[in-house]
Amino acid sequence: MQEFLFYTKLGLEHVLDFSAYDHILFLAALALPFTFKNWKNVLLLATVFTIAHCTSLVFSVYEVVVFDVSFIEFLIPVTIFITAVFNLFYTNTIKKEQSILLHLIATAFFGLIHGFGFSNYFKMLLSGEEEKVSPLLGFALGIELSQLIIVITILLIALIMQDKLKVKQQNFVVVGSIIILLITIPMLINTFPW
Repeated sequence: MQEFLFYTKLGLEHVLDFSAYDHILFLAALALPFTFKNWKNVLLLATVFTIAHCTSLVFSVYEVVVFDVSFIEFLIPVTIFITAVFNLFYTNTIKKEQSILLHLIATAFFGLIHGFGFSNYFKMLLSGEEEKVSPLLGFALGIELSQLIIVITILLIALIMQDKLKVKQQNFVVVGSIIILLITIPMLINTFPW
């Protein structure tokens, strides 16, 4: 149980680490178009991300799939950038049903990428471990809990901005997405592998 809790804490810290803010940016971009009225959709997206993230960790830990780290480190800000750009066109061009499906597909794919980004460090942690399922489950729980914290924070900010300060949802999404894009551009430049 102590090992499980250690990896749960590690999962929490992995996502909430402000020095490695890629997860926070991605989740913020993912949650921006939603409000508390859509909480089920947001929870579904966060869960899909966790499942995909942990799937790629399993593939990597058991060496089913191995990727070049520099390429994955570049793809992570690409996923953030694409999600933020998608948000800029979200409210006017795509019906909500189609948008959720696109969000789910993109979130699953991006979750795989983010998982491979952390896999080398996670493999190093597990190098002396015989049993790997419990650490993976603990880590998945930590990721899910931390993602819920981030998503709820974004939804609270949206609530304050939209209900209390009367900012239109579309303006909130556009401004938030532009801020995320501006933060992500240097990450793209710094991780460009070629």
